[in-house]
Amino acid sequence: MPPESAPPSALLPVLNRIADALERLAPKPPPLSKATAADAFVWHSEGSRLEPVARVNRVDLILLHGIERQRDILLANTRRFAAGLPANNALLWGARGMGKSSLVKAVHATVVDDAATTASRSNPPTLAPALVEIHREDIPSLPRLLQLTRSTPRRFILFCDDLSFDGQDSHYKSLKAVLEGGVEGRPDNVVFYATSNRRHLMPRDMIENERSTAINPSESVEEKVSLSDRFGLWLGFHNCDQATFFAMIEGYADRFGLDVPRATLHAQAIEWSVTRGARSGRVAWQFIQDLAGRLGKGLEV
Repeated sequence: MPPESAPPSALLPVLNRIADALERLAPKPPPLSKATAADAFVWHSEGSRLEPVARVNRVDLILLHGIERQRDILLANTRRFAAGLPANNALLWGARGMGKSSLVKAVHATVVDDAATTASRSNPPTLAPALVEIHREDIPSLPRLLQLTRSTPRRFILFCDDLSFDGQDSHYKSLKAVLEGGVEGRPDNVVFYATSNRRHLMPRDMIENERSTAINPSESVEEKVSLSDRFGLWLGFHNCDQATFFAMIEGYADRFGLDVPRATLHAQAIEWSVTRGARSGRVAWQFIQDLAGRLGKGLEV
């Protein structure tokens, strides 16, 4: 190091080297062209990059039966967010295969279509919010992702499918801080949507164990369950009855032109659901895939 009596000019090379090192360490925000390259992305924590998704695996909103109330609430929340108005984080929880992740993707597609319809009337054209999928194991990298999205004018729906925490997993603390805590808080151009089979994102036995072993059980349990309180919207999904299951099957059959008499369709659907031991949107879709294959029909419209 230069001596304290050295002239300021002697310190410039040292300061320049420090500045260069810090710039190399700091994550660079994606260029604007990258953030507008697609309507959906996958977040990769290694390398802090957004990978565009050319084609999202989803179904049309109109094909999701039995969840009309949840559909209307989430769609309204997302449209407010797309319009630049306040919107809530959303937790979609409940029965397996009842369309939680399908609803998030279908609602996003509807908002993208809304933006495409109004783009010709706005100057400059308004971009629809981008859907960014983040994997559960990458939750600790959320602050980095938020730093990138904060510097981009586009709006983002961060989506984590099948979110839950087990055992000594402390990642939930990172998520709590991101959702509403911290000094900076959640950026205005970001909302977080998550799906889970558990209402409080943690198994009951984990919560009960905390209650039985903690010095102050109520405080320990409060810390665990307070994560779900960070979501302004709780949308519950429950097992469907037979009439709703038939409505799902019939909707798919009509949509994809599977010409089968209703009585035969229902009988085969019942047999399929019995072999699977469940009735759900996922089971209905699996049956339709099998039926289309047997009929030699594709599922493209």
